[in-house]
Amino acid sequence: MSTVDAEGAPITLRDIVGQGRALATLRSAIASGRVHHAWIFAGPSGIGKQTAALAFASALLDPTTGPNLTGEIEPDPQSETQRLIAHGAHPDLHVITKELAIYSDDSSVRSSKQTNIAVDVVRQRLLEVAHLAPVRRTDALITKAFIVDEAELLKRESQNALLKTLEEPPPGTIIILVTSAEEALLPTIRSRCQRVTFTALDDDAMRTWIDRSGIEADQSELDWLIRSCDGSPGRLLEAIDCDLHGWASRLEPMLARADHGEFDPALAPTIKDLVDGWAEGYVKANKNASKRAANDIAASKALGLISNRARRRLRYAVEQGDDISRAINTIESVERTRHRIGCNVQLALAFEGLAAELVQ
Repeated sequence: MSTVDAEGAPITLRDIVGQGRALATLRSAIASGRVHHAWIFAGPSGIGKQTAALAFASALLDPTTGPNLTGEIEPDPQSETQRLIAHGAHPDLHVITKELAIYSDDSSVRSSKQTNIAVDVVRQRLLEVAHLAPVRRTDALITKAFIVDEAELLKRESQNALLKTLEEPPPGTIIILVTSAEEALLPTIRSRCQRVTFTALDDDAMRTWIDRSGIEADQSELDWLIRSCDGSPGRLLEAIDCDLHGWASRLEPMLARADHGEFDPALAPTIKDLVDGWAEGYVKANKNASKRAANDIAASKALGLISNRARRRLRYAVEQGDDISRAINTIESVERTRHRIGCNVQLALAFEGLAAELVQ
């Protein structure tokens, strides 16, 4: 896994935007020279937890890490360690994801739908490797790092398998569990980890992140993206990828009519058209993707757009002392639609039901 930006430069902790408190904790740990062996990086999705985990591990694995000319702790960006990490080639930095199931020795794991991190993946990619000698031997603070992305996808069996290594890790090893649902981790796991909380970015931090990322869009679209993505750069990138602003522009007149109790027969077919178009493009671009899974992803994006719009209206109504019932009804209708889709109701029927409920 690479800690490299779009221009090929290694990503360091100072590149993380809007997470001052979390970064202070990590820098303090590095400066102390005594780093806890197990960590939980917790917070909403798409706000930089995984990037911070990679940058933290990168600094710990690098013997050049120390105060720079301004006194800030960071590695030499030209070091051999940073070069290896930037190219995803450091042999002692291991990122564990659900997608590693396709490399399993077990055919049943390889053919799984990858909705969780299989215990087989944990054993082969973390537990067995953790007890081997490091490939590179330096005088860095650690010799080996494991980052478990989406750690909430570890089932109980996988977490129990991990527990002993968390209790008695090999010397020089750290394990970082990155999660947007910390409550899914067992108490026995949480109690053995040092917790670092990451929070949604405020609007100023989001603008800073956008400027650094070089995203090009007109100001009205950027303003909409900032309002709609709940302080999550990851969500903002996803919104750009599927042109969620374009979706919102098509749906807004119909949703505005629904706000006034007026049923628009074009609403459900328009949502279905947007979902089908995105899903077809996704399947073409990803050979192993299923159309059904792509439809589910696109439907979730569309429903999230409608729900987030209603939540913004709800906040505004509360601030102004206006009636909140319509916004609450929309949020509840969206959740019922999610449930129906999860129960395999056809998308067209689910969206027709949503359109009807929005005007009630």
